Amino acid sequence: MQEKIKHLEFIQGVINRLAQCSFLLKGWSVILLSGLFALAAKESNSHFVYIAYLPALAFWILDSYYLYQERLYRQLYDKIRKLENNSIDFIMNTSICKANGNVTWFHSVFSKTLLLFHGSLIMTIIVVTLALLIAGGKSG
Repeated sequence: MQEKIKHLEFIQGVINRLAQCSFLLKGWSVILLSGLFALAAKESNSHFVYIAYLPALAFWILDSYYLYQERLYRQLYDKIRKLENNSIDFIMNTSICKANGNVTWFHSVFSKTLLLFHGSLIMTIIVVTLALLIAGGKSG
């Protein structure tokens, strides 16, 4: 039983690190986009807003990868939890979880939480872009 508990603790540690990375990534994406918006306003250069699309999409893709990996490790955790005590081999390979097809990267990209968070960032960039275009058209 000790081996099973230790193995589950190893897997839980990986899950916690992936969740922490995802949390930090969300923070960095907000900070970076805010900085680009500030540069666009300060320098009166709307090109900084266009640049914001690239990191916003990159952070969305990276965050979905973390969520995908976290879901795979949660499946591994559940699989190990159901194993007999003498079958514990401390495997940390999630490829055995990919075979059943319940978790895909595509589903992670469009999960409700990521779609809400990163989608709202993209929508904010679109609104700021439109506001700058309208303001630029009125001044010119």
